[in-house]
Amino acid sequence: MTATRIIAVRHGETAWNVETRIQGQLDIDLNSRGRWQAERVAHALADEAIDAIYASDLLRAKTTALAIAALTQLPAAREVRLHQGLRERGFGVFEGLTYTQISNDWPQESQRWRQRDPDFAPEGGESLVQLRQRVAETLHTLASRHLGEQVLLVAHGGIMDALYRLATQQDISSPRTWELGNAAINRLLWTPESLTLVGWADVRHLDDSTMDEISA
Repeated sequence: MTATRIIAVRHGETAWNVETRIQGQLDIDLNSRGRWQAERVAHALADEAIDAIYASDLLRAKTTALAIAALTQLPAAREVRLHQGLRERGFGVFEGLTYTQISNDWPQESQRWRQRDPDFAPEGGESLVQLRQRVAETLHTLASRHLGEQVLLVAHGGIMDALYRLATQQDISSPRTWELGNAAINRLLWTPESLTLVGWADVRHLDDSTMDEISA
């Protein structure tokens, strides 16, 4: 086979997600709900034939990936392979600030960011053009190692957005009309020639929002 099946999962929730505070490449861990979400997605994927697990080296993605790896059926996938190419978009001086703070402190830059200016990069950060190129190159590198297999990628909202746009050929400046939920299951099919969307934003495993014994 010349195709690689991909399951892409965004990390579980963090306190900064709740606060609408930009994490970027700062190393923020999951909150209690995020750990619960990681356990739920791990159970949802427990019966999948996963040949390898790759994750961003940032703690929130690594922790989510480790929860999934602990329940996977194939021994080869129980080791999480960390890859910096799966890191969140670098937001430079925006990192650590809430959306409101960015709007107040960096009004012109905030407008360019919110309008999805492809070439805008916060000071010390990445532009959307740079992010898209990084994600495309990382995807090619990882997926090409596993032709005929299924791999799991655990990463961040910005990475999920880039994957969706690559698979659907959406322009990077187009407004987003799709979900990027924490711990959602997204499926794609990669070949050396193309990337195809198979399924997106499956959150059925999170339907029961009650904090049960997993998160107690």
